Amino acid sequence: MTTLRSLIADARYEVIPLKNLEAQLEHIPAAASVSVTCSFAKGQQTTLDLTRRIQDLGHMAVPHFSARLTADENAVRDLATFCRDRGIKEVFLVAGDAPEPVGKYDGVVAFLRDFLGTDHGLERIGVTAYPDGHSLIPKDVVHEALHQKQALLAEAGIPGFASTQMHFDTKQWIQWARDERAAGFTLPLHIGAPGVVDRAKLISLSTKLDIGSSIRFLTKNSGAIFKMFRPGGYDPNKFLSPLAKVADEVNIEGIHLFTFNNIQATAEWQQKNLAKL
Repeated sequence: MTTLRSLIADARYEVIPLKNLEAQLEHIPAAASVSVTCSFAKGQQTTLDLTRRIQDLGHMAVPHFSARLTADENAVRDLATFCRDRGIKEVFLVAGDAPEPVGKYDGVVAFLRDFLGTDHGLERIGVTAYPDGHSLIPKDVVHEALHQKQALLAEAGIPGFASTQMHFDTKQWIQWARDERAAGFTLPLHIGAPGVVDRAKLISLSTKLDIGSSIRFLTKNSGAIFKMFRPGGYDPNKFLSPLAKVADEVNIEGIHLFTFNNIQATAEWQQKNLAKL
């Protein structure tokens, strides 16, 4: 099995708690790994409710926990209890796009420190990474936070991974990964890439859901986006193939597909590629 085929076969589907998701749930591949997003517009409880639904359908649900939507240590313990009681194996931690934190946690590092002290029962914890940087946080701060998360996970003896925000510049992604490896970052990487989604839906959902990374990319790379989303112009492989070639070098272990709830088309793309690779 080629590296690209292996990555596509095990790709994780990201879903968004919106009404249009219900009709798409049946198209999620059997026993898939499904990442459940959290936004301040919908709230953390909505993520937990959808996580239960995804689990009940037989999938491996990976809820996103937002630090800025978590009030205090009691709320952290409640999230840990949810994980333990539901048999959650992995979670994905994000700061969240809330303009102001609802409580004491402004970012993931402080949240993670408290969360690791709970009886969560998890096997792995994922964190975000930014190959293109972050428009609101200086590059050195983002870099330092990533390494702090790694150190906290190592100290607690909990395996982790880093999933990158949606990105299209393969050369920049690879250079970022090489630079981080040279700086001592060792957590496995998951490639953040869009599934099969049209341009209008990408733009409207990014705005509606306060997905800052998508808006920032569209603002900076509008020309490339319009070209890639012409009929027949976009294929996730255009981004994934070059990265698969350096998977061993920079320790890429997975793909995180931003489906924007366009699950049927993304699943069809996945099966088509598995058949020909």
